Amino acid sequence: MSFLMVPVEIVFGISLGAAIGFLFSLLFKRFHIRDMKRVLLILMIAFVFHKLEEVLPVATLLGVMAIDFVLRERLPVAVDRIAGKMERIWVVAEVFLFVLVGASVNVRAIGDSWLMGLLVILIGLIFRSAGVLAATLGSKLTLRERLFCMISSLPKATVQAAVGGIPLAMGVAYGDVILSVSVLSILITAPLGAIGIRLAARRFAKST
Repeated sequence: MSFLMVPVEIVFGISLGAAIGFLFSLLFKRFHIRDMKRVLLILMIAFVFHKLEEVLPVATLLGVMAIDFVLRERLPVAVDRIAGKMERIWVVAEVFLFVLVGASVNVRAIGDSWLMGLLVILIGLIFRSAGVLAATLGSKLTLRERLFCMISSLPKATVQAAVGGIPLAMGVAYGDVILSVSVLSILITAPLGAIGIRLAARRFAKST
């Protein structure tokens, strides 16, 4: 039953996020609101989305992304300014995020599961790369540029650090193993992706 609810959560999350993004665009056009207040308003809605998961079948992350997509389509200049404010907040927030995750990791918890963890990470990267290639299939990008997009999607860190500790906090069995595998994915994909992007940028990416 939980598996069958996944499509419902996806559709409901995107639809609700798109509706909120449309309302935000009307609000921002109608009234003059300072960029910092816009940021706080969007963050407040993101927290509300998180709480909605407890009572409604809604995909929080997709909902927040839908808000951004709609706003970027309707108010591109304003969204760029909001993004600049978000980046300043993230400078401080990422320190707390990764420090707290690092303090929660039990290196011994992964034990003999590290090989299986590597396999899961590898399979995930393969499917993600295939998804990137499929998503850019009808675009104007060349094959080299599409390959660069695939390589640039390899680094994983922020989401893994943010959600990896949730099972442990909820008391889920093997929650410490899940967190350890999340950190393992960061340690593997972050440097691998950074090196890959640096090497592929000169060969595959074309400056415009």
